[in-house]
Amino acid sequence: MVAAWHEALNAGDVDRLSDFSHPDVEVGGPHGSGRGAQLLRDWALRSGIRLLPTRVFHDEVRVVVEQEAEWNPAEAGEASSRQTLASVFVVRDSLVTSVSRHPDLAEALLVADLGAQHEVTADHRAGARGSGGEVGSL
Repeated sequence: MVAAWHEALNAGDVDRLSDFSHPDVEVGGPHGSGRGAQLLRDWALRSGIRLLPTRVFHDEVRVVVEQEAEWNPAEAGEASSRQTLASVFVVRDSLVTSVSRHPDLAEALLVADLGAQHEVTADHRAGARGSGGEVGSL
């Protein structure tokens, strides 16, 4: 589910992004938080963000993804920027119910109460892609 969410975001497909998200999804970041699929859609379109997952950690409902982020804002004249960050996702009933951005992996893991034992290896991620819409489908 979280992998499909990233794919939709990176493709700029806000309809599909909304399909993978709860209608009352919580969206949080350095400028505060809010709720709703429309907020998520507006953020995705305005920010022009692309997120390349590099590491994944998860338990039954929480997923932490370290990401290489690149922004290409929709506003004319703004330069693109890149940085490494991490996001915490909460997945319930095969939908993202919450996503929050954190400045680094350590903070995201702390917030999600996850650790090294929750890391998903590249081999496991490749095998999980075809397993459906569960949290493990990274």
